[in-house]
Amino acid sequence: MDSNAREPLEGAVPPPPRAPGIAGLSTPYKVVTALALGAVAVASCWHLALVFLHVAPSNTVSKQHARVIDWWVYPEFEQNWKLFAPNPLQQNIAVEVRAEVRTDDGLLVAGDWRGLSAEDGAAIRHSLLPSHTEQNELRRAWDFFTTSHDEDNKSTGDRGALAEEYLRRIALDRLDARTPAEGRIVRIQLRGATTEVAAPPWSDETTDTKTYYRELPWWTV
Repeated sequence: MDSNAREPLEGAVPPPPRAPGIAGLSTPYKVVTALALGAVAVASCWHLALVFLHVAPSNTVSKQHARVIDWWVYPEFEQNWKLFAPNPLQQNIAVEVRAEVRTDDGLLVAGDWRGLSAEDGAAIRHSLLPSHTEQNELRRAWDFFTTSHDEDNKSTGDRGALAEEYLRRIALDRLDARTPAEGRIVRIQLRGATTEVAAPPWSDETTDTKTYYRELPWWTV
């Protein structure tokens, strides 16, 4: 037997086991945890309330606080009812981007078109837990832009500038994250490739499945 080993004192009462969960924390940590949980609860209630007012029929409260609701909801949390529309979307829309880069030699070089939608599709294909961002962020940003601009890419409402800024920010984030450093990005350009979904074999409907492009102007970074 090891002579340095300490034998428990006869009759000594072992300390009580520590309580599980938050109750087992010290008082300062309990206070911090309670404050954090309270902040999360308040933020969740705030978010749900504003989203509810956004999708609910127009009422006195939503009219009175319309500016606050729009500021919180657009563009990241916008809601729509297209899933339940009588005539759901029957198009495949792919968003592509290219960048004009100033090289170290001072030259301006325009890169090739990159399929951002294709990259998102490859990231979620065969994934058991696909990212919500990769599924919807780019698609919703493009839809937000096209519904707030006319065919000449001119804003048709108060949220046109916000839609352009949102789409531009997403494209730049994708380029910075996935493009090797080849110089400094000076301008970017986006385009949408729209292809009608072919009619099923049993249908007599004739569908034009040619891909049509909508190019946006160059945007200075």
